[in-house]
Parts: sequence; C-alpha cells; structure tokens
Amino acid sequence: MGAAAEDAVQQLGLLMDQVEAPLRRSFQNVHQGHPRETMLRFLKAREWNVSKAHKMLVDSLNWRIQNEIDNVLERPILPVDLYRSIRGSQLIGLSGYTKEGLPVFGIGVGQSTYDKASVHYYVQSHIQINEYRDRIILPMSSKKFGRPITTCIKVLDMTGLKLSAMSQMKMLSSISTVDDLNYPEKSETYYIVNVPYIFSACWKVVKPLLQERTKKKVKVLSGCGRDELLQIMDYSSLPHFCRREGSGSSKHLSVDVDDCFSPDHPFHKELYSHTTEQSSHKELLKMGSLHVSIPEPDLDDAKIVEVIEAEFHKMGGQNGSTNGHKV
Repeated sequence: MGAAAEDAVQQLGLLMDQVEAPLRRSFQNVHQGHPRETMLRFLKAREWNVSKAHKMLVDSLNWRIQNEIDNVLERPILPVDLYRSIRGSQLIGLSGYTKEGLPVFGIGVGQSTYDKASVHYYVQSHIQINEYRDRIILPMSSKKFGRPITTCIKVLDMTGLKLSAMSQMKMLSSISTVDDLNYPEKSETYYIVNVPYIFSACWKVVKPLLQERTKKKVKVLSGCGRDELLQIMDYSSLPHFCRREGSGSSKHLSVDVDDCFSPDHPFHKELYSHTTEQSSHKELLKMGSLHVSIPEPDLDDAKIVEVIEAEFHKMGGQNGSTNGHKV
C-alpha cells in the first residue's frame, strides 16, 4: 500500500482517537482487534477522502448506538418457526471458505421471496448474519490462518429471477443501503452464477453506473460457475447450487445439511443457538422484531435502483416471456 494511503489511515486514526467513549466502544465491536483494516474499508468506500471516511464511520457508529446493533446478537427471532420461515424466504448461508480463508456466502437472489415476515424481521436477520460474520466467523478464520481476515466473498445465484422481483426492490434496497453505509467493502468479490436473460439485460444498463472498484469486484460466471470457483476453493466449500450444471438454487434440497440456505445447515443452527444463548443472560427478552432505521441511500445508489426498475418495466412491457431464457 502506498505512502498516501498509509498517511490517510494515520489521519483517520487520529480523528477516531478523539471521538466520544460510546463511539469508541462500538468501534471495538466493529473492528474486532483490527482497527487499521476497518479504517481502510471506510477510506476505500470514500475514495481515500479522510474527512468523508471519518463522517461515514462516525455516522455508522451513531447508527449502531441508536439502533442497539451491538446487542443485536442477543435478540433471537422468535418463535423458532418464524425464524425458519425467514430462512426459507431470505436465502443466504455460509457454505465454506476459500483456500485463503475467506468465508464463502451463497445468496439465492432469484428465489428469495421475502414474503413470510415484515421488512423489520428481514433487516434484523440480515444484520445478525453480518454481525455474526464479523464478530465470530472472521475472527475464527483470522486465528486459524494467523493473519487478519476481515472480508468475505459472495456467490449470487440468479436461478429463478423473474420480472416479479421488482416487487422486492424496496426490501433489497433497504438491505443494500444498510450494507453500503455500515458494512462497506466487506465483500472481496461477487460471483454471479446461473444467470438468466433478465439479469443480463439489467447488467448491461447498470454496469456503466457503478464505480470502477465495484465493477472490478463483480464477476459473472458461465453456468453454475463450478470450474471457476474450484480455482479458489475446495469442492466441499462450493455453495450447493454450484456443484453441478443445472442444479439451480435447489430449494427441493431444503432438508439437506449441504444446502447452505437451510435453517438446518450448521451455520444457521450455530448462529441461532448463539443468539438464544446470549438472550438467556438478559432479565427480560423483548419480543417482536428489531425496528432498525434505514439510512438514506447515496444518490448514486438511488439512481441505480431507478434504472433497474425502469429496465424491469421496459422488459415487462415488451415481453414477459423473457423471464426464463438463458443468455
């Protein structure tokens, strides 16, 4: 890393030393012993502008305090049947690790329906996964590999993506905004697999709007992406939908522990056990969802959502039968 970048980290560090005690405590939950790497992420997200990165980081810490994010892993989603229904409609899971120790998260973009609970539960569930990743998974991987591991990779399965997904744009935009403003630069690479026509059409109009560093992170693979992904991870770490051509999201394998979306997958069982165990230390367990305030998205991100919605409308008007066609 260049001298200018190192200087930016030092400047940001001096500014962070001056923040109030509650912000410093929350910052410890964020950086998990690796403050330098965390400051680097916020600097990258603001194109190395120290004052903008400082504002972004302080805003994020205030958001954490105001919404009790530091305690979110003490708030299990109850009852357990509701948790399981959320897992079946918000498809995400840890499938394994790359050869370099980065966690591999599979995400079923095309077949997530987000129709079993309120937006508050889905946002709470997403934040819990983020926090469990950052406080439990990444520190364990760092210890195992003997170096700071603070990012992950994501494999996005587009199987089943249809024009009707436009109805989920508000939900997806809320989750994306939470990530962009509070968990920036946590994903090293986005691998996109099982791509239908509808994604390819949207990608052509969205790609030019993305920042260069984001474009470099996105890799659209052919088919299920198995061969390319096996270059960076073992077969056992492949998400289930990448293990053979035409396997898709494999919703029919929901009882299979190899299905990283399943609530019975070890990752989800461990996360849920962790939240219920943490909650047992509290005198009063609050019922209901955690109502997290969603920050206003950046203007560039809002523009991208508008473009996607417009493209969906256009395709819907032209020919709804394009939904299932492959590239």
